[in-house]
Amino acid sequence: MTVKAQPETHNGATGAREGILERMGLPRPLLWGFVGLMLFMIGDGVETNILTPFLTADHGFSIPMAGTLVTVYGIAVAIAAFLSASLSDLWGPRKVMFIGAGIWVAFELLFLVVALNSASVALIFIAYGLRGFGYPFFAYGFLVWISATANAKRLAVAIGWFYVAFSAGLPTLGALTASASLTIFGLDYYQTLWISLALVVAGAAVALLGVKEKTGRGPLVADSEKVFKTLVFGFTLLRTNRKALMVMLTRTINSIPTYGMAIFFPALFVDRFGWTVGQFLILTTVIYAVNIPCNLFFGALGDRLGWSKTVTWCGAVLCAVSMLGLYVVPAYAVDRGWDSAYALTLLVGAFFGIGLAGFVPLSAIAVSLAPKNPGAAMASYNLGIGAAVFAGPLLVAVLYSVLGAAGMVYLFAALYLVAALMSHALRGTQPGFNGVPLPAPERLS
Repeated sequence: MTVKAQPETHNGATGAREGILERMGLPRPLLWGFVGLMLFMIGDGVETNILTPFLTADHGFSIPMAGTLVTVYGIAVAIAAFLSASLSDLWGPRKVMFIGAGIWVAFELLFLVVALNSASVALIFIAYGLRGFGYPFFAYGFLVWISATANAKRLAVAIGWFYVAFSAGLPTLGALTASASLTIFGLDYYQTLWISLALVVAGAAVALLGVKEKTGRGPLVADSEKVFKTLVFGFTLLRTNRKALMVMLTRTINSIPTYGMAIFFPALFVDRFGWTVGQFLILTTVIYAVNIPCNLFFGALGDRLGWSKTVTWCGAVLCAVSMLGLYVVPAYAVDRGWDSAYALTLLVGAFFGIGLAGFVPLSAIAVSLAPKNPGAAMASYNLGIGAAVFAGPLLVAVLYSVLGAAGMVYLFAALYLVAALMSHALRGTQPGFNGVPLPAPERLS
């Protein structure tokens, strides 16, 4: 039976039958969607940090070449991330999620069974690149589902729960699963990629079969025949609304290091610090394990302290400092032979994970820019997410040979400072802050 969201009263509170999940900001009708999303993203995250060492060790790829492959994949991710919101408006989030799962599984099978075994570089690029359309349709289709059904007063918290599930999988438990597969169970990289596929199938089944909520099973727009208008709404918003463009660019910077680090940090750990790929996977796990609860915390803090202020200081500024520390601290400690070098690196990584969570209210800002079209409004935000998937590896592919590992880290830290300036300029989007009036029911309280 579908459990419908409780209506709001004039004082902004939900009805008396509100349950514990609703009080936590977790939409009860979408519960199995959050579980399925986590499993799906664990599967997707398994490969994130082992793909480059796998291709360089077993298939003769260089680091720039691996970066180019992930850049091609990221272009597909960016396109799909943008389209996922508008298509969710038109077809319904559930259908978009189903399409995404099908794409992921089909092209992963082509990648594993045919492309890798044929040793065809072209086929590897085609199969892996096209698979990039898969996870954004699944994950961000579900994000639209949340945005369309969650209690408006707790939207940032509900979105925080999305990132709890998302980040628990990609890359936190995904990296931990890969580490366990390689070090505990003794499987090789190729065998570990099959575990990735199995987890994606399981997650898709849980979400698509378990969620019974009706809103997401159909179009979210009143007139679904206005296909072109809906699809281009996100581009129109970027062109006509300067704040929408800044949301997109800030969201891109938020995730650039996540995908850029996956390309060159494994080699940095081995060649510069004398550690192992497994230790890099542990660092990744620590970063995002800390990030998970902080997503909820900063979602709630943003609703109280202010979305823009939270993103600026708790997100961008903290990320700039801790990103720099991820290289400077271990380099300094290793050069001096400190036994605590790796532990200190994990500590800095924890602060970096906290900073990444500080960007959570940015999605609420995106929705506030076009509240009558939540799916299309999220398109510009999703484009920022997808752009990071190719921008990070692209920067590595183009600049790594010139800047080296240290230069890349300095560049990423500088980008976070740019994000701080843009997020500070996003004031004036949150009701009740910076002179923006509250909706009429809240003013009556």
